[in-house]
Amino acid sequence: MSFLKRFARNRGALIGVLILLVVIAFALLATWLYPQSPWRTVGRPFLAPFVMERFPLGTDTLGRNLASGLVHGARVSLMIGVVSTLVALLIGVPLGAVAGYAGGFVDDALMRFTEFFQTIPSFALAIVLVAILQPQLGSIVLAIGVVSWPPVARLVRGEVLSLRTREYVQAAVTIGQSTPRIIFSQVLPNTLAPIIVMGSLMIGSAILLESSLSFLGLGDPNLMSWGYMVGAGRTRLLDAWWISFFPGLAIFLTVLALNLAGEGLNDALNPRLARERE
Repeated sequence: MSFLKRFARNRGALIGVLILLVVIAFALLATWLYPQSPWRTVGRPFLAPFVMERFPLGTDTLGRNLASGLVHGARVSLMIGVVSTLVALLIGVPLGAVAGYAGGFVDDALMRFTEFFQTIPSFALAIVLVAILQPQLGSIVLAIGVVSWPPVARLVRGEVLSLRTREYVQAAVTIGQSTPRIIFSQVLPNTLAPIIVMGSLMIGSAILLESSLSFLGLGDPNLMSWGYMVGAGRTRLLDAWWISFFPGLAIFLTVLALNLAGEGLNDALNPRLARERE
């Protein structure tokens, strides 16, 4: 059974992909749907949702259009989630591959280095990094990437440990291929499936982490994000619940969709699971 057929058999994964496509569509069409800046005051404050057609989700404490902030925030939150995940993969994959293939002292040293980062609470480390580097898009992406790479390194190391003794790897060693070439041409391509699955799940975690930082006021002050919107309405939950509810719902649905899609990818890319289901 092909990859697409195995993926399509997971209804939860299909629902997740559908939600993601809707979110991505809103992010791509944000400028067309709401060409004005989401920071601009366009009406009276605390306008409830579904009262005026111009403001379907209402307005916030400063009279800004929540629907505009939501679609523009989708672009920022998704971009931070994807880019910070790529940063984590760029750090974790090479370190894990080298540790797993080299073994011995190199493996021990790299794993102790990895464990050092894992002993520090991820959220606390991200707060410290962003505070030191100043709350900007680049520092947020870097901070999330730095705190997210250790699980990637451990996953890749485990996969490489099981692959380095395979016959095709030993054949590459016998014919004299260099170690970097063996790692990147023979070993890593066979670890792509678990890396892809983990990457899809990490995007959701990165969105949550960025939202938490923005909630605490450590987001980029020049960019509208879902976390900032939730934080902006946290003091008016009783009389203006919609200010935090709609961006919070967007975060929940997006992270849920990413996890559902990740589970579908795991089922489709894992031959053992595929055989069990068939």
